[in-house]
Amino acid sequence: MSENNFPEKMQDVLAETAETVNDVVEAAEDKLQALAEKAEDAAESAADKAEELADKTLAELSEMFVKLKDSADSMLRSKEAESIKSAFYKLLTKLKGENPEMSEDTRNNPFEAVEQNFKAMYADYKKVRAEYNRQQEEQREANLAKKQAVIEDLKALVEGQEDMSSQFPAFREIQNRWREAGPVPAQSFRDINDRYQFYVEKFYDMVKISRDLRDLDFKKNLEVKEALCEAAEKLAENENIVAAFHELQKLHEQWKEFGPVAKEKREEIWDRFKAATAVINKRYQAHFEGLKEQQLENLEKKKKLCERVEEIAAREVKGSAEWNALSKEIEEIQAEWRKIGFATKKENQKIYDRFRAACDVFFGRKRDYYSGIKGAMNENLEKKQALIEQAEALKDSTEWKKTTDQYISLQKQWREIGPVPRKKSEQLWKRFRAACDEFFARRDANASPENDFYGNLKAKRKLIEEIRAFVAGDDETANAEMMREFNERWQAIGHVPYKEKDSILAEFREVMQEKFPLFSRQRSGRQGASSNQHRSPKDLLIAKYNTLQQNIATYENNIGFFSSSSSSNPLIQQMQAKIDEAKAELKKLEEQIRNAEEESK
Repeated sequence: MSENNFPEKMQDVLAETAETVNDVVEAAEDKLQALAEKAEDAAESAADKAEELADKTLAELSEMFVKLKDSADSMLRSKEAESIKSAFYKLLTKLKGENPEMSEDTRNNPFEAVEQNFKAMYADYKKVRAEYNRQQEEQREANLAKKQAVIEDLKALVEGQEDMSSQFPAFREIQNRWREAGPVPAQSFRDINDRYQFYVEKFYDMVKISRDLRDLDFKKNLEVKEALCEAAEKLAENENIVAAFHELQKLHEQWKEFGPVAKEKREEIWDRFKAATAVINKRYQAHFEGLKEQQLENLEKKKKLCERVEEIAAREVKGSAEWNALSKEIEEIQAEWRKIGFATKKENQKIYDRFRAACDVFFGRKRDYYSGIKGAMNENLEKKQALIEQAEALKDSTEWKKTTDQYISLQKQWREIGPVPRKKSEQLWKRFRAACDEFFARRDANASPENDFYGNLKAKRKLIEEIRAFVAGDDETANAEMMREFNERWQAIGHVPYKEKDSILAEFREVMQEKFPLFSRQRSGRQGASSNQHRSPKDLLIAKYNTLQQNIATYENNIGFFSSSSSSNPLIQQMQAKIDEAKAELKKLEEQIRNAEEESK
């Protein structure tokens, strides 16, 4: 190097060193900005994910975990896996609290199988992830060793006595090795990078690169940055603006990894890259502004759903049927809620808490209602157990007439007692019925000649056939006389076997009502004569209407105690048929009451 051009060379070196320092400062500022944006995105993503998982069912959460576990990037989604796990156990705990009777049933507990299945899946995932983390840590340690070797080579290069301008290719090779080495353990990251940057800066401080070699490096950097500009400009065509925005951040990271370009090209190339960046950022901002408008609409929709649930939760509910109907309505509203997207970030959690609170109030009241019913059913259980003990104590009696009357009284009391816990109902009834059947079977087997039960049954069947064959004439007086004769003959026949008494009596009443319409009116008149002789027709109708309403309420209450199993379906159908029949009768009574009111005016 001649003495004449030495100052010019030094000026070039100083200029490049200053440019390098500026690049480092700009890179640090861009890095801080990117970290801030990533932190904000992560916070929003976590809040959105929590809201999304909160409305999932146990089956949906299990299915989500299976998909995550089987995905190619499952090891990189550990936070999402923990979120699903947290949501699963939170919902499971809540459902167990709302359905204690199901949790107590160890043989038919649906939650146990679901929980065990999820535990097995999570344990398998956790085992695989532990192995993955171990391998990653080993790789980072290997990368650390590589980078330490790179630093030692760089140190040797810097501390060598050779002209730095001749060592520039070796320096570039060291830089490439550093970039290719990969990530290191977090606790070593800062120290290893500080050491590397120290020797890089020392190299640039000491370098005396020739103008031709520097220009060649500038040209290479320009080619790379032009390619980055083209890639950034291409991103403007991507319809997925969020993906495009994140891809742009990667391009910015790559931009910072390459050195400066020629001074006359520096501002031009940066302006081009900055212009492409501005296009993506503008679209990204517009996307979220549009998303915010949609979130405001979603917020209004969710407010209306909250009002609906709050109104339902405040209603006065009278029976199991209404509780079940309102529960179904709440579930439909919850399904509608899940179809609505997120509300604004500020209000999203608040509106969800309001909705969840209203649902909790409703289901809390429902739980209290059924807790009260459970107490009443336990009292009924004790009453029926007492009747069973009495029935079993009487089954060996030979006082046929007296004991028969006692059993009839016990059966009447049994029918008047309300429902008992479903698990005990059939068992109690079989035990009570067995005691009754045993006594009446013994009574029928020991019947005296003058009380031939089976002979009486045969006689009554013969009389029914005679009535069925009778053809009524036009003379109503004669028809009424035959009706009385048939009835007196029926009453004159003695008792029939216990198991046959209800069916044979029902058959007799049916054929008598078919042949003699007056028969049913006389029966109802006799049954209510003592209590209704001083009441007006309208009052009688109203009393019947009130009784029927009470019956409907009882039926609807009872229907809530049957399970949805196949064995209980006939019982539910039978009870529903009674409800439908009673409601139809109510409409007829309403018309009769209106007619009675018109006649009394």
